[in-house]
Amino acid sequence: MFPAPFEYHRATSIDETLALLAQYGGDARVLAGGQSLIPAMRFRLARPAVLVDINALHELSYLREEGGVLAIGAMTRDAALETSALITSKYPLLADTSALVADPVVRQSGTVVGSLCHNDPAGDWGVTALAGRAQIVIRGATGTRTVAIDDFLIDSFTTAVGEGELALEVRFPTPPPRTAGSYQKIERKVGDFATACAAARVTLDANGAIADAGIAIGAAGPHAIRVRDAELLLNGSKPTKDLIRAAADAARKLADPAADNRGSAEFKKDMAGVLVRRALVAALGRLGVEGLQ
Repeated sequence: MFPAPFEYHRATSIDETLALLAQYGGDARVLAGGQSLIPAMRFRLARPAVLVDINALHELSYLREEGGVLAIGAMTRDAALETSALITSKYPLLADTSALVADPVVRQSGTVVGSLCHNDPAGDWGVTALAGRAQIVIRGATGTRTVAIDDFLIDSFTTAVGEGELALEVRFPTPPPRTAGSYQKIERKVGDFATACAAARVTLDANGAIADAGIAIGAAGPHAIRVRDAELLLNGSKPTKDLIRAAADAARKLADPAADNRGSAEFKKDMAGVLVRRALVAALGRLGVEGLQ
């Protein structure tokens, strides 16, 4: 199928982008990687009257670590994270995620910020952003604001980016010592949306107890979900098989997936728990904690 007719503008600066978004309001959509928007337009699931293409905004293509955060610009492609020595060595949770987004062709064009703004319930980056305590920087006519990821993900395909606003970057806190993470996903075939996915991030204190944990699941509700009960169970406790199972069970209980051609609701609930367990075992394994299988 072909998209419905639309007007096209290729912006050359952030200011021009914001001016176009202000001019066209709710009729406009931002085009970055386009790996989700263009297919939706072809099937007429999305029918924007105006496309504002920001691919010429090269100043938004960066991976920058400073001030205790890793900043990822709105035009940074998934492939840039997949091949980054900084990400591989210091941000294993992000490295896992970038390697499992769709397929290599999609990763050459798709963007991290674009995925977060699309907010597909079965998307990859929302889960990782929740586990990693990310923040999104948004600019509009009245200035720039920073939104915690928990407040950014509002509903399926809906975020805190308002009319006339542009998401500029996502920020992940730089991991403290003795921190690791893991992203786990099952899919019918490479490139498919997740049947279920989960992310875990843990920090160990000097005595080997979990000082801080971030747990999230995807394809389990209207958007990626933080599993707060699992985080509360983990924080302050030494990792054991029973503790990992309890955290996984908390995820399974919280999951509220919809049945579709990828699996039944009950299967997806079970997989949410399985993948949280796998993510925790993998993250703790990276910190030298073994015997949790």
